[in-house]
Amino acid sequence: MYNIGIDLGGTNIKVGLVDEEYNIIAKATTKTDLPRPAEEICGSIVETVWEVLNQAKVTIGEVNSIGIGTPGTANRNSGIVLYSCNLGFKNTDLRSIIKGKLGKEVYVENDANAAAFGEVLAGAGKGYRDVVVVTLGTGVGGGIIIDGKIYTGFNFCGAELGHTVIRFGGRQCGCGRKGCFEAYSSATALINMTKEGMEAHPDSKMWEIAGSLDGVDGKTAFDGWRAGDAAASAVVDMYIEYLGCGLTNIVNTFQPEMLLIGGGICKEGENLTKPLEKILARDSYCIDPERSTKLDIAKLGNDAGIIGAAYLYTIAE
Repeated sequence: MYNIGIDLGGTNIKVGLVDEEYNIIAKATTKTDLPRPAEEICGSIVETVWEVLNQAKVTIGEVNSIGIGTPGTANRNSGIVLYSCNLGFKNTDLRSIIKGKLGKEVYVENDANAAAFGEVLAGAGKGYRDVVVVTLGTGVGGGIIIDGKIYTGFNFCGAELGHTVIRFGGRQCGCGRKGCFEAYSSATALINMTKEGMEAHPDSKMWEIAGSLDGVDGKTAFDGWRAGDAAASAVVDMYIEYLGCGLTNIVNTFQPEMLLIGGGICKEGENLTKPLEKILARDSYCIDPERSTKLDIAKLGNDAGIIGAAYLYTIAE
């Protein structure tokens, strides 16, 4: 039996054919090519599904279900995307459109939630029932798995972990609030902190590493820290303290068995996780160290959303 998982993004549409052991046996990608109408986007999804099936020499009759992870707020019961600013969707009946074109049951979920579910099925969260996944990218994304199921809240807007405040009246966040976790712990926030550190220290080695402010990325401060630069070390320390603060709040709220972090910053590995573990041990509410939340790095990368979407049917009500 096969299932199809679709990671519908603002830049690319990724489609994978997934077997019963969560292996992606065929995969194809096409450009989302925004802005354009939902019907056209769905047409591209369908074309890419056929491309994957042909690649794997599998018929549509051998497919059990189709799952879609989409940006924005998705009603998992109806399959309607209530709102997605990235895609321009508003009350878009994604389930009906795709089902009408392919004749298969279709399940729709928020993309971060689908990716978190994928990590629980086949990634670093495998074997755990209560898992929170935090993705550090342009923003801070979140996915919450409680007792093996995706938590979304009654209105499907839950798990917006990036928009909890860690510093009252702090940095402006894109959501409109000030001091959000996202404004201090996203890759974007790290880049902004790095630039501020460079401007405050014209002699910093970060200038040599980045070339200019325009050349700054999520590695610049860590590279400077490795080179022994004091200004870079201060940026890294500050970033990790803010990240640790937000993660501690998550642990204290959900007490998950496993807390996973993902995104390009996590390529730093133990340079990131070791100090974060110390912060969590220091600050999180835990009376039994033997039963405390474990911290790890998500391991499926871009495949998490495909695998999680493919198996959405298993938790459908």
